[in-house]
Amino acid sequence: MPLSTLLDWRLHALVILVSLLSEFIGIQQIPMGPGSLLLLPLFYAFILGVLLNPNVTRTAAKVFPQRISEAAGPLILLSIMPFIARFGTTIGPAIEDLVDAGPALILQELGNLGTMLIALPVAVLVFKMGRESIGATYSIAREPNIAVISDKYGLKGPEGIGVMGTYVVGTMFGTLWFALMAGYLTSLDILDPRALAMACGVGSGSMVAACSAAIAGTLPEMRDELLAFSGASNLMTYATGLYLTLFVALPIAEKLYTLLSGKRKAKPVGAQVTATDDSDIPAEPRPEQNLGKTAIVMAAACGVAWVANTINGAGLIEALPGMLILYVMTMIGLTVTRFAPFYLPGVAWVSLVSILFTLPWAPGNAWLVEQLSAVNFLAIVTPVLAYAGLALTTRELKMFRQAGWKLVILALLVFTGTFVSSALIANLLL
Repeated sequence: MPLSTLLDWRLHALVILVSLLSEFIGIQQIPMGPGSLLLLPLFYAFILGVLLNPNVTRTAAKVFPQRISEAAGPLILLSIMPFIARFGTTIGPAIEDLVDAGPALILQELGNLGTMLIALPVAVLVFKMGRESIGATYSIAREPNIAVISDKYGLKGPEGIGVMGTYVVGTMFGTLWFALMAGYLTSLDILDPRALAMACGVGSGSMVAACSAAIAGTLPEMRDELLAFSGASNLMTYATGLYLTLFVALPIAEKLYTLLSGKRKAKPVGAQVTATDDSDIPAEPRPEQNLGKTAIVMAAACGVAWVANTINGAGLIEALPGMLILYVMTMIGLTVTRFAPFYLPGVAWVSLVSILFTLPWAPGNAWLVEQLSAVNFLAIVTPVLAYAGLALTTRELKMFRQAGWKLVILALLVFTGTFVSSALIANLLL
């Protein structure tokens, strides 16, 4: 795609406006029984992006040209890279705490495999779904998991539709579902409450908060201990979850899908897609293939995130050093991806680079962490969802309509399988 199209000021200005509005609305809690339905800025950005997509509404098509939607597609992966770098910078400073966390916290992460072991057979055998079932069931579909699918397959294919479907369902109902599951299982007094608290850590920040609060509310005399276990588990999930899903869960999901469906493995983005490939994904260049072009577009993406950060993060001047650091870390990671003697996805290299830069014994660690504190962890991913909403094509919308209600059921099975599997493993180890 031409550089001028990727740098179209109308696209980036639109994403900035959507992101600022979404961040301004902020997190909204709707009481619902024993829990609350949390609506996050990420959800608003995605919905607004969809409504402003010229492929979705006639009004948007009269205002915005088609190339706005086409250019938003490649920006999804590029704009999520700074978030992955920020994600890694939370792991480096806490490496000693992770080492001291113990085998229970480490091994209970294998409970993430409960996602596809329960939901994937239902998707393929019961719902007769195609490759969107891999994206929908291989993980709990939080932001790093979206990045993995985006980097390996692209969000414009079936796997991308699946992971985004689970993400949207999780954003809307995941917090309430986790709270209901945790409170109910705690009241049964079957599993160690510490194991249930550790299982809370597999979710997003809002899921962890609601889940651990439900358990602590059931057992107020253990409140501090349960919250500590939940927090340590969540930290471990941030440290290992990306790599577990990338190197273990996703390959298992691929093999299980092939076994259940009898269809051969699809090629990742960048490989030649044949007419017999059921995913029919068009080839997309990877960002590390043209580092010069990527550096320019990445600067634009970081600029959008920098402005979006002003509502719930710091001001432009205060956050500028932090955003520049994330930009540099991202480009170093992509450069390593390009020249490394063996292949790892760009998201993995960017994460590793940011971890190494922020380790306690790394030179300048304290200064880097201080500067990065001005960059809100979730605010810089809000534009990613705006790009994703704008990038939806008519083909993708048709796919989602065909499998939408199925994705809701699968997402709830994913959350249940992840939580219960993690709790069972932790309970055995404890």
